[in-house]
Amino acid sequence: QVPLVELVGGSVQTGGSLSRSCTASDSTYNSFCVGWYRHAPAKEREAVAVLTGVGRKLYADSVKDRFTVSKDDSKNTLFLQMNSLKVEDTAMYYCATVTGACTTTHGQFRPWGQGTQVTVSS
Repeated sequence: QVPLVELVGGSVQTGGSLSRSCTASDSTYNSFCVGWYRHAPAKEREAVAVLTGVGRKLYADSVKDRFTVSKDDSKNTLFLQMNSLKVEDTAMYYCATVTGACTTTHGQFRPWGQGTQVTVSS
């Protein structure tokens, strides 16, 4: 089963909001640790959020207090709500299973699919 990425808007102006969701197959989804990372051209990949099996949420400093990660284990679905978006948030965003340490700094992120573009314009 191919992971599905549902788009809810791909571009927005600075200060706007976007949301993303991903649904994975049973064999792909790992309820113990899931997360999002992003990759912008000419920049290193950046893990932005993880969500542990007990509901603990960790965020990169660059998105803290602006992004919110959530999930629905019954539907193998991961969500990312992005508020107060900045131009520097422009990137391809990937949902992922996280192995190893369940943190944004030490986790190993395994993407579910090809990612989805988020573009923030000034």
